[in-house]
Amino acid sequence: MASGFSGGYSDFSISGNMNTRSVTDPQRPYMSNLAGLDSDVSSQMFNRRPETTAKRSLAEFQQHFQQQQQLALYLRNVKQRASYQQHASPISPLSPPMDFYGNSHSPDISSLSSSYRIPIFQQLRQHQQRQQQQLQHQQNNMILTSQSRAPVCNMEPEKNMMNRLQELEKALLDDDEDQTDVVAATSAVTNSEWSDAIQKLINTDHNTVSPSPASSSSSCSSPSIICAKQSLTEAATAISEGKLDIVNEILTRVSKVSNTQGTSEERLMAYMCSALKTRLNQTENSQDLYGKDHLVSIQMLYEVSPCFKLGFMAANLAILEAVPDDENNVKLHVIDFDIGQAGQYVHLLHALAAKRSATKSISLKITTFLDHAADLKTVGDGLKVLASKVGVNLNFRVMNLRINEFDIESFGLEDDEILAVNFAFRLYKLPDESVSTENLRDELLRRVKNLSPKVVTLVEKEMNANTASFVARVNETCGYYGALFESLDATVPRNKVERVKIEEGLSRKMCNSVACEGRDRVERCEVLGKWRARMRMAGFEEKRLSQKLGESLRVKLNSGTRVNPGFTIKDEAGAISFGWMGRTLTVASAWR
Repeated sequence: MASGFSGGYSDFSISGNMNTRSVTDPQRPYMSNLAGLDSDVSSQMFNRRPETTAKRSLAEFQQHFQQQQQLALYLRNVKQRASYQQHASPISPLSPPMDFYGNSHSPDISSLSSSYRIPIFQQLRQHQQRQQQQLQHQQNNMILTSQSRAPVCNMEPEKNMMNRLQELEKALLDDDEDQTDVVAATSAVTNSEWSDAIQKLINTDHNTVSPSPASSSSSCSSPSIICAKQSLTEAATAISEGKLDIVNEILTRVSKVSNTQGTSEERLMAYMCSALKTRLNQTENSQDLYGKDHLVSIQMLYEVSPCFKLGFMAANLAILEAVPDDENNVKLHVIDFDIGQAGQYVHLLHALAAKRSATKSISLKITTFLDHAADLKTVGDGLKVLASKVGVNLNFRVMNLRINEFDIESFGLEDDEILAVNFAFRLYKLPDESVSTENLRDELLRRVKNLSPKVVTLVEKEMNANTASFVARVNETCGYYGALFESLDATVPRNKVERVKIEEGLSRKMCNSVACEGRDRVERCEVLGKWRARMRMAGFEEKRLSQKLGESLRVKLNSGTRVNPGFTIKDEAGAISFGWMGRTLTVASAWR
C-alpha cells in the first residue's frame, strides 16, 4: 500500500502595483529580512544598495547572497497571479498586478499600506525557516571555499548561486501546491548528505510497502511464517517470469521456517516449497494420485476431518429425503462414480435400517465403476456383510464403462427404482473445456441428466484452482491447505502415524495443483458458484437442503468428546458449507 501526504497552502495575493526593474540593475531594490512579514510591507520589502564595481568584498558578497536568498523565499510564499504567469521568467521583474475587476494600477511603492499585508501561517513560517537554514549552510560552504582561494574575488560563485536560485524560483512558481516540484526544487539547494538521507527513507518505505521478487531479501530479511507466505507468492511470480535465480534464493529462505514435523504452518511451508521445486525440476508424476497409498491416505482424511465426513453425511441425508415414507417396498438405486473405500455407504446402510419396519422392506443397489487403485471386490464384500447385519438387502455391482457409453439401457434401470446419483469429490478430477474439447466434466453431467435421477448429490472442495493463473493458484492452494492443516490439529495429534499418512496424501494433491499443467493436472477444484453454473447448463435444478438436515449435521458435529468451535456449518443459499475458522473447505448441494 502506498502512502503519501496531501495538503498545501492557501492561495493569497497582493492588491496594488509596484514599479519594477531588472534584478541586475545596480538600483534594483532587494528584499529585506522576511522574518517579520506581519509588519509594514513598505518598510521591509526593499533596501537600496549602490553597486559600483563588478568586484566585491567578502562582506558585500555575503550581503548580496542573503538578499537573493530572501527574494527566492518571498516568491515561494506568494501565489503568482495569471498575468504574472504569462510574463514571468526566473528571477524576472514582477509585472503590475490586476485588481479584482482586472484594472491595472501603478502606485508608488511607498503607497503600499498595512492593508495589503500577507497572511502567513505558522506552518509556512516553519517551512521557510527550514529552507533558510539549508541555504545558510550552502552559503557558509561557499564562503569557506572563497576564503581558501586568491584574494581577488571573481563572479563565478555568485553566478552559480544565481543559477540555482533561478531554478528554485522556476520550480516553486510552476505550481504552489505541487509537492513533487517542491521536493525537486529544494533538493537543488540542499547539500548532498541531506538528499541522500531523504532518498534512503523513500526507498526503505517503498520496499516495505510493495516488495518485489528482486527485493524480497530486504523486505523479509528475518524469516517468519508471514514473510514465508508472502515469499511463496514472490516465488510464484518469479517462476512465471522465468527468474529462476530469484526463485532458488526465495525457496532457500523459506526452507528455514519449514518443517514437516513442526507446526501446521511450518508443515505447509515445507510442502509448498517441495511443490514449487518440483515444478522447477519438472519431476511431478500425476500417476501418484492413482496409487493405493494415496487412496488409503485420502480415505483416512475423510474419516478424521469433520469437514469431509459431514459432507458425505449431507449427501446421504439428501438421498434419504428422496425416499418416500409411505411406501412399503422401497428400492433405492445409487450410482456412484468414485466409491473409494465406501465409507459413505456404511452410514447410509445404518440410516436405511432405521427406516425399516416390520411392514416396510428396503433394498439398496449400488453401481460403481472399475477403479484400478481400489479392490472393489473386497469393498463390496464388506458392505454386504454390514447390510446383512442391519437388515438391508444389498446389490453391489461394478461396471466398466466410458463416459460416452452411459445411457439408460447400459445401467438396466427398473421402473420402480428411486435413482440417485452421487458426485462426492469426483467431478473436479475430470478435465473440462480448458483442457480438452471433449470436456468430460460437462459431458458426464449431460448424460446423467438423461437418466432422469430423483436426486443428484454434489460434494466438492471450495477451492478456485481450475482456470486460475499460476500465481493465483499458488495463493489459493496455500490458503486452502493452510486452513485444512490447522483443522487437523483439532482432530489428529501431530505425532500419530495417521497424521503423517494424511499429510503425505495432501502433499501429493498440493504438488499436482501447483506443479502440473494440462492433462497432467488432475486437481482442478472449483467454487460453488461455478458448480452451480455447470449444473444449470446441464439442465439440473437446485434442490434446497432442508433446515432440518442442517440442524442434524450440527448436532452430529457437536456430539463427540472433542468438540472444537473452530469448525463451522453454514447455509449457502440452499447448499451447506463446512469450514474451519471462517474458511470454507467443503460444500454439499443437491439437484434434480
